[in-house]
Amino acid sequence: MLKFVTVPRDMPEKRDASVRKQDFSEIYAEFAAAKAEEQSARCSQCGVPYCQSHCPLHNNIPDWLNLTATHRLEEAYAVSQSTNTFPEICGRICPQDRLCEGNCVIEQSGHGTVTIGAVEKYITDTAWENGWVKPIVPDMERDQSVGIIGAGPGGLAAADYLRRAGIQVTIYDRYDRAGGLMTYGIPGFKLEKDVVMRRIRQFEESGVEFVLNCNVGEDLSFDAIRGRHDAVLIATGVYKSRDLGGPGAESQGIVRAIDYLTASNRASNFGDTVEEFESGELNANGKKVVVIGGGDTAMDCVRTAVRQGAESVKLLYRRDRQNMPGSQREVANAEEEGVDFVWLSAPLGFSSGPRSAEPSDASPLSAVHGVTVQRMRLGAPDASGRQAPEVIEGSDYVEDADLVIKALGFEPEDLPKLWNTDGLEVTRWGTIRAEFGSGKTSLDGVFAVGDIVRGASLVVWAIRDGRDSATAILDYLDGEAAAIAAE
Repeated sequence: MLKFVTVPRDMPEKRDASVRKQDFSEIYAEFAAAKAEEQSARCSQCGVPYCQSHCPLHNNIPDWLNLTATHRLEEAYAVSQSTNTFPEICGRICPQDRLCEGNCVIEQSGHGTVTIGAVEKYITDTAWENGWVKPIVPDMERDQSVGIIGAGPGGLAAADYLRRAGIQVTIYDRYDRAGGLMTYGIPGFKLEKDVVMRRIRQFEESGVEFVLNCNVGEDLSFDAIRGRHDAVLIATGVYKSRDLGGPGAESQGIVRAIDYLTASNRASNFGDTVEEFESGELNANGKKVVVIGGGDTAMDCVRTAVRQGAESVKLLYRRDRQNMPGSQREVANAEEEGVDFVWLSAPLGFSSGPRSAEPSDASPLSAVHGVTVQRMRLGAPDASGRQAPEVIEGSDYVEDADLVIKALGFEPEDLPKLWNTDGLEVTRWGTIRAEFGSGKTSLDGVFAVGDIVRGASLVVWAIRDGRDSATAILDYLDGEAAAIAAE
């Protein structure tokens, strides 16, 4: 260990942009064993590991780096898996530059952070290759059951911990495949879908029952799910897109990011036939694309559009590069792939009409063909402490666009109304009101985790919530069992 003074930071080889933008495969190669051991050996094994404390899961990062550096990889996997249901997924998609790696002690001292994410990915990919990842087999089966609504990372993490305790678990999800945004929201170049699907198969082999294509409130009532199980966990995530107004906002060709990414993932990664993709409605091929937003979803959209063969791809964001919420690593990848970032700009409205004057053109008159952009500058800090953008009067101009993608974030759906459920309290933001740490809601035996409680957040935080709530659910079930035994 402690080789950070003599061994420089090194990442797995990244495919050249001219090559990788032709497909949806992941852009980073895998570490070789010797390179993973070398990079792990750079860890300083500091007394206060800030990498661990700044990880939402508090992963034992120094321990599994040490084990990797000393050729004890199976033990490294066991340590990694003990706190994280999906280490191979977090190693791929976590914003390490803002979390563990961004707080590495040797990074602060100017030696370059340990490549924690790449090593985490390497450990678990190697574990899968060597058959170390096994179905969950609890020491004892229990007759109590938990129904989980939502097959995303929060719900799946809770299912993992509940099954290890012997609880019978059924997961209900509106989509035809489990995984939530890991399956349909995150593009393959960041997270190849076989990585998610093999975890789903592990859950199935572990006895978790999946009820897919099930829209709660329509196909099955929330009350019916409560009646089937001893406890219920709500882990639906947030899928309602924030809207965008202005003249022409209803024009055809202005689409939601979630619809665009879902269609792309279905068509490009699973080979599904998607009508909207085939018709070109949700396909950027040959189009001038403008994406509006500054988060990781916006990064996913611009990089997807490049791979679909867009004529040009531009991103509008109302603040500057230093103040955007998305990962700087993702911004750099997008720039390498030819995305044009238009900083300090915001949409004012949209122009529409026929795409050409040819009589044969079948495009509707309401098809978008431009975005009216207003230039911004940064003024005084807002309530969050970030500098608030201000409009520069008279600076408007029109950006040509055949496809506009709104990536403005997500809001919660009105679950009490959708599910016709009384007594399920929500906050003023529409998220479910739940007890911090446990996820207990206002309804007895009902818990909630992830984005439906936090608002749109990171996969790693959903995993943390699922893990914590599973512990609270076990305590609740133990209390129920004790009460029955005492009668």
